[in-house]
Amino acid sequence: MNDPETAWRTAYHHPGAWDRAFPPQTMIALFEQSARERGDAPLIEFLGRRYSYAETLDGASRVACGLAALGYGKGDRIGLYLPNVPHYVAAYYGILKLGATVVNFSPLYTADELAHQVEDSGTRLLFTISASALLPTAVKVLDQSSLERLVVGSVAGALPAAKSVFYRMLKRKEIAPRPDDSRITAFSALIANPGACETPPLDPMTDLALIQYTGGTTGSPKGAMLSHQNLSANARQVAEVDPQRGIGVDRILGALPMFHVFANTCVLNRTVVAGGEMVLLPRFEAGAALAAIARTGATALPGVPTMYRALLEHPSLTKTDLSSLRICISGGAPLPAELKARFEEVSGAKLVEGYGLSESSGVVSTNPYEGLNKSGTIGLPLPATRVRLVDKADPSRPAPDGEPGEIVVAGPQIMLGYWNRPDADGEAFCHAADGSRWLRTGDVGTIDEDGYIRIVDRLKDMIAVGGFKVFPSQIEAILYHHPAVREALVIGMPDTYRGEVPRAYVTLVEDSGVTGAAIAAWINPQLGKHERLDAVVVREALPKTMIGKLSRKDLVAELAAEA
Repeated sequence: MNDPETAWRTAYHHPGAWDRAFPPQTMIALFEQSARERGDAPLIEFLGRRYSYAETLDGASRVACGLAALGYGKGDRIGLYLPNVPHYVAAYYGILKLGATVVNFSPLYTADELAHQVEDSGTRLLFTISASALLPTAVKVLDQSSLERLVVGSVAGALPAAKSVFYRMLKRKEIAPRPDDSRITAFSALIANPGACETPPLDPMTDLALIQYTGGTTGSPKGAMLSHQNLSANARQVAEVDPQRGIGVDRILGALPMFHVFANTCVLNRTVVAGGEMVLLPRFEAGAALAAIARTGATALPGVPTMYRALLEHPSLTKTDLSSLRICISGGAPLPAELKARFEEVSGAKLVEGYGLSESSGVVSTNPYEGLNKSGTIGLPLPATRVRLVDKADPSRPAPDGEPGEIVVAGPQIMLGYWNRPDADGEAFCHAADGSRWLRTGDVGTIDEDGYIRIVDRLKDMIAVGGFKVFPSQIEAILYHHPAVREALVIGMPDTYRGEVPRAYVTLVEDSGVTGAAIAAWINPQLGKHERLDAVVVREALPKTMIGKLSRKDLVAELAAEA
């Protein structure tokens, strides 16, 4: 079809009109508006303890004033190296209220990965918690980088009193003592102020709210620069497609990690816009998630396919009341049709597939919550979101009529560009004949007569592991440090639980006498959990192009032929 926007204008299956406007709004104005309207209503439920909108706003104001007293202010980059804990929410909105920029860091990062992105972003201060899995890594980065200060929170302090004592008694191995270091401040000390300091005015269109690291279009980590308007618009867009918005209870199970842009929009910001409640889990574990749904009556669960599969396979499933669940949004990786059908049958909830990128603040499209769903598609664009197909070889031209093309996107949620990488912006964007700027997704798709988008291929080499992006070139670079490895290719292999899993194929230096298992045992401790290889396969030769370049495409074809 020549103009897919015709379908969205004439037969839009989401509530309201497709071409509506989202006026500029800062994230702080969005939060403060909900706090005024909701006040004593709960925003956060954390393992039995509830925090109201007013209490959370007060905490954010104290964070902003505490940071200001330490000498931080508008434009500074301040990092969050945190799981899903109440500290994250207060720090996130406090940083934004200060006029500073949040930088999200994955708790799965190694010290080297964290240090690299701290340096790249110019992060001056880092929030973390006294967890043995996080604090020692953060301290190491503090000692080895330009990072100036840590603010360290206590998980036990965020729990109800009885659970707090239990946690300190029985989970000592998970608690790391806070070092006696003048560069390290307790979260409780940071917020020990009235929260009444003056904060600067913000321009939602130009002031930077978040730097979200992503592989982008080339596979090298880059910081997507997201403005206040990018984030607030995407939160409002996601809220607008819910036909039940404002009707009854809106309680989101926050099992997705909030450092990930999907959760940042669909759990945190979208909940604030809708005046709902977040049930936060520090990490996803199927049994804990099922217990939280039953305990709180959660109505929605954003997740990735591996999460829904884990819930279905957990022995507590048959004993858990899931009747409160209404809508579950799947993203991060393709949603298998059989998984969708089985989860809907067992839970009674609607499971819809959506799509987005870090560069799009989280969400581009989704199947409707009610009405026509098309399995295997990523649904329809969100309101005010434009999607086109361009020629795979020349993005300045439209895709040939009736053929797949690269998916490009425009809308208020599309990033300003990459942090300190104007060179990468040229690769990430293309321009239409009318001068409009479009984000190149690297994904190849089709758009049917109803306007539903289907991804059929991808230009990128990334591997989607349980919702995380893994880039083969980075793993290959480490493999080449092994003295026995002569050549290496990493590709994604189908996995029923995680969607895909990385696997390496290598050739060896002659007479090295090393096995693939030995190489796997050597490299996996150097990789993040989602990057770890399921196997290293030794081969006599790896396929190459005519000019001698190793070819992942031909390797995949060879393996398919062998199968």
